Formats: sequence, C-alpha cells, structure tokens
Amino acid sequence: MSNTLLISLAVLGILGGLLAVVLYFVAQKFKVEENPLIDEAEACLPGANCGGCGFAGCRALAEACVKQAAEKGNIDGLMCPGTDMGKVAAVLGLTAAAFEPKIAVVRCNGSCQNSPAKVHYEGADICAFATTLYAGEGGCSKGCLGLGDCVKKCNFDALHIDKETGLPVVDPDKCVGCGVCAKTCPRGIIEVRPRGKKDRRVYVCCVNTDKGALVTKNCLVGCIGCQKCLKECPFEAIEMRGNLAYIDPAKCKTCGKCAKVCPRGSIHAINFPAPKPEAPKPLQGAEPAVKVEQPQPVEVKTEVKPENTVTA
Repeated sequence: MSNTLLISLAVLGILGGLLAVVLYFVAQKFKVEENPLIDEAEACLPGANCGGCGFAGCRALAEACVKQAAEKGNIDGLMCPGTDMGKVAAVLGLTAAAFEPKIAVVRCNGSCQNSPAKVHYEGADICAFATTLYAGEGGCSKGCLGLGDCVKKCNFDALHIDKETGLPVVDPDKCVGCGVCAKTCPRGIIEVRPRGKKDRRVYVCCVNTDKGALVTKNCLVGCIGCQKCLKECPFEAIEMRGNLAYIDPAKCKTCGKCAKVCPRGSIHAINFPAPKPEAPKPLQGAEPAVKVEQPQPVEVKTEVKPENTVTA
C-alpha cells in the first residue's frame, strides 16, 4: 500500500514537472514585451479613466502615445483634457503641440425662478428616466431636469446642483473639459467649448428650438429666435438653428455685442469686466446754465487820526 502511494506521488511529481516545463516554453514563445515608457507615460496622466481622450482609459492613451511616437515621431492629435500633454511628450523625448483648454458650459437658464414649476415630479432621480416621462416641472421639453446625472458621472468633482436654481453649476477650477457630462445629459444641454482668451466666453444659454410663443410661455429667459444678435454680430459667428441662435466658438471674437442686444438675456458673456457707468447727457434743447458771479467783497479802509495831545 505504501509503495503504491509513493509511486503515485512520484508520477504526479514527474507529470507536474513536465507540465511546468511545457508552460515555461509556451510562455516564452507567446510572451509580449511591453515598452517601459508606457508606465512612465501613464504616470503623467490623471488616472481618472474618464474617456475624454477618446480611448478606453489612461492606460490605452499611454499605449497610443508610445506607439505613435515610435511610428511618426510625434503625439499630435492625442490629448488628455485633464493634464498637460507636454509632460507625456517629455517622457517620450518629444514636444507636444499647443492644446486649447476647454470647459463645460450648461446651456440652460431655466431656473426655479425663470421657469416656475407647473407640475411636481415624484420618481427615480435619474434624468435619463425622467425625460421619457414628462417635459419637466417648468414645462420646457428641452430644459434641464436638475436630477444630477451629470454630477454623478463627473470624475473631477467639477459639477454640483445649485439648490436655489435647481441647475447644475460648473466649477471652472476643477473642470477639465473631458465631455463626460455632455455625453451623459439626455437633453444635450451641456456643451464643451473653448475657455477663451482671458477665460472669456459668449454662448446662448438655451437649447430650445420651439417657436417664440411656446418658449415665452414656459421660460422667462429662453431664446425666441428674434435674430437681433445675428444682425449685430460683426464676425458672422451666429447662425440660426431653427428658432434658436447658436454662437460658433471658432468664429466668435468675444466682443460681447450680441449679449447687449438680446432682449431676453439668453446670451451669457462670462468673465467680462463690468460696464462703466455712463455720464448723464444734457437734455436736448435745454438752455445752458447761466453762471452767476458772486459779488466780490469791497475792502473799506479807515484812517485813524491821532488824538490831540496837550503838553504842559
């Protein structure tokens, strides 16, 4: 009995050894050697795996950078909105092309004040679900539902819901313009746009393409398609998309003239200096004020004659 056990153990040991040798040669045959630069490039990336670069994650972007650098000698066209690609390029011994920083903007101003609630929603706090059930508490079928799908998806904690307005607010110091929130919004309210020179941006804060009468019924600040901004823009940066004005960020020079003529306040000009108060203009036809000269005081001189003195 003991001999049988020893023989079994010996056979199993020999068989295990043979399989180990086979596995070793198979691993050597099919092993894939990975460039160590991939690890270094990945270390320069934020690690959020947000997908804003167009790849499955930061690792995939690092692999693409190393591959393109080896084949073409550059990493042009590859970008991570959450970091400076110059760091990745430096690891690869290259220079990255300049990249225009971007930021997410919420193109809806239908707050609780501007679009008062007509109905009350009770259901799942998911925008993608609620948009299939009703237009919105304010009645605008294109407006923000305020349930925060975008906030939940943001990997950089750059979004939060304002309790007073019921709308999402973007933190410009945290937003990297990855675009995840824009892809998440079921109504396409969030758009990724260039930050602009001096961090100034001009955009139409509305996405409603309905006719003006319906927009006015549901929102106090929605675009009614009056085209005043279109006629005012000197750079042809504004186009009409149905009944909605849209400002092309590639053509806009951020002059801010369109925002001044918008009768609804639908165009937002961000980070512009406050306008200087204008000096009051004189009324037309008014007579000029008459300058009244004050009489000058007359100095009166009096002579004091010495009194007569009597000497004894």
